[in-house]
Amino acid sequence: MAEEEGNNKDLKVIVFQLKDEEYAIEVDHVQSIERMQTVTRIPRVSAHIIGVMNLRGVITPVVDLRRRFGLEEKAYDEATRILVLSKDNIELGLIVDGANDVIDITTGDIEPTPEVVGGVEEEYLRGVVKLEDRLFTLLNLDKVLHDRSTIGV
Repeated sequence: MAEEEGNNKDLKVIVFQLKDEEYAIEVDHVQSIERMQTVTRIPRVSAHIIGVMNLRGVITPVVDLRRRFGLEEKAYDEATRILVLSKDNIELGLIVDGANDVIDITTGDIEPTPEVVGGVEEEYLRGVVKLEDRLFTLLNLDKVLHDRSTIGV
């Protein structure tokens, strides 16, 4: 997959789990993957913002991605992870059911998002990727991070 043809470029993505689906996000913007930890609630913020965490001296807002995408809630367990993302001076933690692995794809592997994608708002999705027997949805990180309702502004 290291070949480049036309506009295809290599992307490294982290694949993570939400409900029964696999999603991916570009690894370039993932600062770290953390185990679930203490999150301090903040009053009067959107329901999907569960609060803030102190991560190595940096106060970081934490969003429950299940809540943000309107999926049913699930108790946090040993597999639950917080993906700490950073882009354009915005840092945010996203709670996911599990972080599966890191894989390489090319932009040519990304297909348009189907009409129905398990209830997740289409604007947050960049497309779907089929690799061998796997199918996962690539998140539109710009939309997730810059949507005022996601970061609670």
